[in-house]
Amino acid sequence: MVWTHVAIYAFCVVALGGSMLAASATLSPHKVKPGKLDTYECGVPMVSDTRERFSVKFYLVAIMFILFDIETVFLIPWAVLYRHLGVPGLVEIGIFFCVLAFGLAYLWKRGGLEWD
Repeated sequence: MVWTHVAIYAFCVVALGGSMLAASATLSPHKVKPGKLDTYECGVPMVSDTRERFSVKFYLVAIMFILFDIETVFLIPWAVLYRHLGVPGLVEIGIFFCVLAFGLAYLWKRGGLEWD
């Protein structure tokens, strides 16, 4: 009985997906313009070779993003359970913030926060 429902659901999913693909292929315009197939990134046309060297600033920004993105991911569960964690949880989050402060000081020293 349960497998019948699964089979009906799978059939409906495949039928809906197929009908949407068919409708898109049937109703969409198919005019190919000269600039339509050119490669671009974020709306900016490519002007140089893709194998050029990146500045150190690019990597510092990447490190900064990872550092503070992971901070948010680990801070949310602590914020939800901070009453149950007590003083040991407060000490642990203090150590966590010290590590983040060290990372921020490193980025500041290396010039990662200066925008030219």
